[in-house]
Amino acid sequence: MSSIILKDITIDGICKDVLIRAGLIEKIEPSGSSVLWDIAGDVEIMDCSGKVAIPGFVNMHVHAAMSLMRGLGEDMVFNDWITKIWDVEKNIDSEYVYWATKVACIEMIRTGTTTFNDHYWHFDASVRAAREMGLRIATGYEIMDKGSVAEAERQKLQCQEKTAKYFASPSEMHLYQLAFHAIYSVSEEMMIWAAEFARKHKINLHIHLSETRKEVEDCKAAHGGLSPVEYLDRLGILSDNIIAAHTLWLSPNDVRLLGERGVNCVHNVNSNTKLASGYRFLYKELKDAGANVCLGTDGCASSNNLDMLEVMKTSALFQKAWRDDPSALPLPELMDMATLNGAKALGIQGGRLVEGAVADINIVDTDNTFFLSNSPFLANLVYSAHSDCIDSVICAGRFVMRNRQIPEEKEILTQAKRVLAKIA
Repeated sequence: MSSIILKDITIDGICKDVLIRAGLIEKIEPSGSSVLWDIAGDVEIMDCSGKVAIPGFVNMHVHAAMSLMRGLGEDMVFNDWITKIWDVEKNIDSEYVYWATKVACIEMIRTGTTTFNDHYWHFDASVRAAREMGLRIATGYEIMDKGSVAEAERQKLQCQEKTAKYFASPSEMHLYQLAFHAIYSVSEEMMIWAAEFARKHKINLHIHLSETRKEVEDCKAAHGGLSPVEYLDRLGILSDNIIAAHTLWLSPNDVRLLGERGVNCVHNVNSNTKLASGYRFLYKELKDAGANVCLGTDGCASSNNLDMLEVMKTSALFQKAWRDDPSALPLPELMDMATLNGAKALGIQGGRLVEGAVADINIVDTDNTFFLSNSPFLANLVYSAHSDCIDSVICAGRFVMRNRQIPEEKEILTQAKRVLAKIA
């Protein structure tokens, strides 16, 4: 792996030179320092005058291979929408997932995501696609038995086999974890088994939780008045290795439990509002209670794109609007939700630009109308600019996009059009 020097790049308002070596940020020193660095081997030097470095985004909840399912369930209520999606998914296979994940990677790279937390079938294909595109993926075996004892036993066996395979050849670019879908699609026995399996192997467990009002009402009716959060806590599932997507319909006691257990809660504002699942996400309450709050796009079948910068803006606008408080969700906290908090949940030494951190970096071109004012950079980035201001992206010390160019993009799109026939 060659070293990279970013010359004259702005970090937190100060012009710096940055040395990237062996996948890490090795040096951040005043502009001009790089002429004194004695670096052996191949070195790639990029003149970053007029550009700003920010951490790569961490998309904490996505179904990447849904990139080819945009628009399949428009203007539908959640239960009808998910029934339609499950029907479509009966036709997918590993080839479809491979190419659809590559399409998702193109979009995520273009919009500045360097790590994504995926939740989907045929995860071997997703891992291969992400590796070839140069992105870091967190994913693993997906559990959804729908109450079938036979299916549960099959999935247990397959999960054990897949886990052993990935543990035998670990990779820093694949963060292996477990997933189950939700309390309404997975049996109680299987949820407990998955939680114990994840805890035993010291891996994360990625789930959907309290996404809709109906999910909460149905859970209370079935489990003696317990909410989904209370129900999972009674089963002993909630802990700091849980990544819980949505956590939207919460009581004060739910918030307390999620905080006390250190759960990683992922806000997916575009998906939730588009499906009319809700919009009053309790960011401040969860944060104050001790939960680690992150951001995600969800899949393209519900959010329609994978643009984390758009998610940041929409999340902030909704927090300010429903709370009637323009100071709600300040920009530094918003940035942490999109970077540092996700890195923390996944156990990555990243989400910030400091020496020793993983070299996941977005290089923002400020030579455009959106950055002309003397306003704070983050304000212009989040509220004014679009993700096409991201000129280049580095993940784990390698360029995955430079000057808006992504290798093999045309071939990926050609193959994606071909596999679309599988879900037509």
